[in-house]
Amino acid sequence: MSEYNQDRLTQDVVDSVANTPEPRLRELMTALVKHIHAYAREVDLTPEEWLAGLKFLNATGQISTEKRPEFILLSDTLGLSMMVVSLAQARASGTAKGATEATEATVEGPFYWPGAPDLPLGTDIGAGVPGEPTYYTGRVTDVDGRPLAGALLDVWSGDGNGKYDVQLSAEPTMKARGRFRTDAEGGYRFWSIRPAYYPIPDDGPVGEMLRATDRSIYRPGHIHMQVSAPGHVMLTTHVFVAGSPYIDNDAVFGKRDSLVVDFATHPPGKAADGRELRVPYHSASFDFRLAPVPA
Repeated sequence: MSEYNQDRLTQDVVDSVANTPEPRLRELMTALVKHIHAYAREVDLTPEEWLAGLKFLNATGQISTEKRPEFILLSDTLGLSMMVVSLAQARASGTAKGATEATEATVEGPFYWPGAPDLPLGTDIGAGVPGEPTYYTGRVTDVDGRPLAGALLDVWSGDGNGKYDVQLSAEPTMKARGRFRTDAEGGYRFWSIRPAYYPIPDDGPVGEMLRATDRSIYRPGHIHMQVSAPGHVMLTTHVFVAGSPYIDNDAVFGKRDSLVVDFATHPPGKAADGRELRVPYHSASFDFRLAPVPA
């Protein structure tokens, strides 16, 4: 009988990457081999299951495009994206489990589109977008509450029907996106729409996985913010709509209690910035705290 057993196989593969010149790559590859071999042994993986998994990954790659990154969606729905976000924030804060005075980070998601226009404070990025008007205000400060003037907010969201601009046509134009600089007091303000809950794309392999595991395909209503300032750790996060459907069952595990905000509803009339509205509208306020770049 051959002495080539499972443990010897794993060690042989680990040994094969032992001379990898770059230390971090060597560490990553060694751990990957050990964990994936341990997974196969733990579940007694069959050849049919192994092949099905390979076909799943192949299909994930085939459906992926620049505007439809299915592998990011897969990472999101497995909670891996949020784990990486949590590890990154812990690393930046110098704590083991991410405890920080900074605003909690969450997933970027698959619909970020760089190059949104720079706009004056108070601009309505929701003009022409289906949805209920909403006035967003707040401040950007450091972790001690000092205002960060000139901080950059890169904002994007889906529309009131839960659709992002990149989903609406083969050659989309930017909608519900914009970049704003805070004023001398660290304040920001802009108009958009009240974001709606929506299903993640489920017409590909990730959707099949979620249906097979009897999982929800929905995300609660949220607006994305990427906030940055010189000398501070860039923050990618959301503001979630309190009471939104699926607020406690986010398909990508991105919701954090500290990011849930009450959206106040107002009757038609003059808003806080003097704008006259003929329809009911909402307002939401949230302050962002940025951590200093570690010395």
